[in-house]
Amino acid sequence: MSTENEGTEVPADPTAPSAPATPPVPATPPAAPASQQAGAPASEAPTQIQPPVQPPAPPAQAPAAAPAAGPAGTAQAPAYAPEPAAAAAGGGGWPPAPPVVPSWGEPVPAPPAPRKRTGGLVAAVLVAALVAGGIGGGIGYWAAQREDRGPESTTVSSAEAPASFKREPGTVAAVAAKALPSVVTIQAKSGGTQGEGGTGTGFVYDQEGHIVTNNHVVASAAEGGTLSATFSDGRTYDAEVVGRAEGYDVAVIKLKEAPKGLKPLPLGDSDKVAVGDSTIAIGAPFGLSNTVTTGIISAKNRPVASGDGGGSNSYMSALQTDASINPGNSGGPLLDAAGAVIGINSAIQSTGGGYGQSQSGSIGLGFAIPVNQAKAVAEQLIKTGKPVYPVIGATVNMNDKGEGARIADQGAGGTEAVTPSGPAAKAGLKPGDVITAFGDHPIDSGPSLISEIWTHKPGDSVKITYERGGKTAQTTVVLGERTGDS
Repeated sequence: MSTENEGTEVPADPTAPSAPATPPVPATPPAAPASQQAGAPASEAPTQIQPPVQPPAPPAQAPAAAPAAGPAGTAQAPAYAPEPAAAAAGGGGWPPAPPVVPSWGEPVPAPPAPRKRTGGLVAAVLVAALVAGGIGGGIGYWAAQREDRGPESTTVSSAEAPASFKREPGTVAAVAAKALPSVVTIQAKSGGTQGEGGTGTGFVYDQEGHIVTNNHVVASAAEGGTLSATFSDGRTYDAEVVGRAEGYDVAVIKLKEAPKGLKPLPLGDSDKVAVGDSTIAIGAPFGLSNTVTTGIISAKNRPVASGDGGGSNSYMSALQTDASINPGNSGGPLLDAAGAVIGINSAIQSTGGGYGQSQSGSIGLGFAIPVNQAKAVAEQLIKTGKPVYPVIGATVNMNDKGEGARIADQGAGGTEAVTPSGPAAKAGLKPGDVITAFGDHPIDSGPSLISEIWTHKPGDSVKITYERGGKTAQTTVVLGERTGDS
């Protein structure tokens, strides 16, 4: 039951004449006056109090109109003019009908022909239905009038809807449909009795069955554990670790029995990404495989140091995105609007102020490893199984932040902070120097320095800006290399 008109009951007008339950039927219908048949002008009609909210029946020729709702939910009856037969059926005391008012833009209809008495009875019943039903009654009456004119439907449907709706290339739906078959959900379990592990994501790198993902996704299964990769169509394959890079947080696994017809995802150019570019993330947040979220590139070259809680830290000059990324998205692709991989989703900002890969949920601050860096690491892992890192040959303070990366006074285990004959030593750097810029990128901490170093390759020459004794100086360092995680 509708409650739309509750509380707006219209009281009866004591001055209004009461109409009999059934209109009297005289032996000979009285002839309507000429002025009434032609539609008397409103100015000539005698003044008389009308029954409250009593809408007269519309003329047969007048187009139907849906009633409008009045203030405070009161139903507004349609402003139809009563037909001559209906007016005559009301008995003595009723005034002649006002002129028929045509709908907007329609010609004035011809005077209606007199109807039989039964028509007046039907009109009275319909008018009563209008008053009792309010807006609903008005819509019902409008539909009934349409029934009188033929079997027309009141349902609106699109005549141009195709049998099979196709998504245009470049839309999120089209990109997702093309990429999903090349994205896998990874299940990792350790070889221990507890079988600890988790769920992550990866994507097809080549037709040989190599899958690129995060190191922290597969780390638990790297030593005697088990790995499986499930495609979007439900097919599951056992996999094994090919190589891991803890510092980059990149790993490559391979399907043990790779199926034919694998479609690698195309790789984009993360150096050409611009802030504001659209992004699409695919993964298995909280185990919900094949989840697609969208956003934009919020920032570039964001220095991020993250950890997996097991003492393994990684550093990246990350792409920041507001696409929703949650635990389980790790290792999944971050795509551009064309469907090319521009990054590997790796970490999210935690509400506690740190970066991590196992936080409670997305707050719109996600970070991805730029694909240009990830590609170089993946190729190295496929080739040798071990990562190669560029280094400057100096130990920097990893705790201070805000003024740059300060070279420590002493290295780990009492070693020298600046490696003799290493890249930093050859460039003239000394313990206590504060590095404030690496190439064109400002440096505010030790992690941000490492993040920038690892965007380069061994052998690259990079200009360094540093401070010593309150004075600023510059030098050029040729990066060395370190193989493996140690």
